[in-house]
Amino acid sequence: MTKKRMLSGIKPTGQLTLGNYIGALSKFVDYQDEYEMIAFIANLHCITNPQDPEELHKNLKDCVAMYLACGLDPNKATIFLQSDIMEHAQLGYIMCCHTYMGELNRMTQFKDKCAKGEKNLTGGLYTYPSLMAADILLYDPDFVPVGEDQKQHVELTRDLANRFNNRYKDLFKVPTPLVPKVGARIMSLSDPTKKMSKSEESNKGCIYLLDTPKQARKKIMSAVTDSLNQVKYDPENQPGVSNLMQIMSSLTNKSMEQIEEEYAGKGYGDFKRGVADVVVERLEEIQSKYNEIINSNLIEETLAEGARKASSIAKPKLQLVQQRLGMEIIR
Repeated sequence: MTKKRMLSGIKPTGQLTLGNYIGALSKFVDYQDEYEMIAFIANLHCITNPQDPEELHKNLKDCVAMYLACGLDPNKATIFLQSDIMEHAQLGYIMCCHTYMGELNRMTQFKDKCAKGEKNLTGGLYTYPSLMAADILLYDPDFVPVGEDQKQHVELTRDLANRFNNRYKDLFKVPTPLVPKVGARIMSLSDPTKKMSKSEESNKGCIYLLDTPKQARKKIMSAVTDSLNQVKYDPENQPGVSNLMQIMSSLTNKSMEQIEEEYAGKGYGDFKRGVADVVVERLEEIQSKYNEIINSNLIEETLAEGARKASSIAKPKLQLVQQRLGMEIIR
């Protein structure tokens, strides 16, 4: 029986966070045995705003090392750098030419930046949902695992797939977004109304996968809670406590009910220490593997093989699209 195909990518604009691990990386590891897994590093999406070249290069290398340290197996998953497959950018432009400006204007991330009055917003930032659609549709995946904040972009991808299928006969498989029930969106420890983000101005609310145990423990012990002094999963009334419960549940597979029972009658200090213990244990496991990988040739070998496998899918797909659109003369 042929495995269903799953695709996802991470944009390495900074150090990977615990939120990235829980919301994406750990899921990839679970999925790679069940699905044909394609996981890429979205470096074209990194440059929608100018980046420091040395810092970007380091982040890319760290990202691949973390993919591998977290358990992605290059023998099971296709792992590659987005820019190594030129078809992404070319299909991205074709997708852009089929995306209406009204659709791009409705994309939440661009709208939010405009509303905040941010200056020097680039064309790449505006059109990147079209490139994201190309990233996905190029490989005809059955499923795309996403956080709640990216679901809108997958919906646009589905709309574009249907638009192409209607205009040019059946060209693309329409992918299904998968949003994990637990851990899909880990929030900031200092402001649980906002997502834990590697681009956060203050890093107090963000745990990085390369944080020392001391740093991670301090951030968790300083996490915002409330005055109710009860460990109860109630995102609306107790967002800080609920966020810490999400983290513990995701790393231990304990249900919210089990966590509530374990800490019934105990204070937030005991609860935070329990969360810190779980987080530190996982970080130490990941960092041990990361240090081995970063000092080996495994990154280069993985990317070279991943690009070869990805190209064997992407190249004929782009050729088919261009033929259907009437863009090619020599076939």
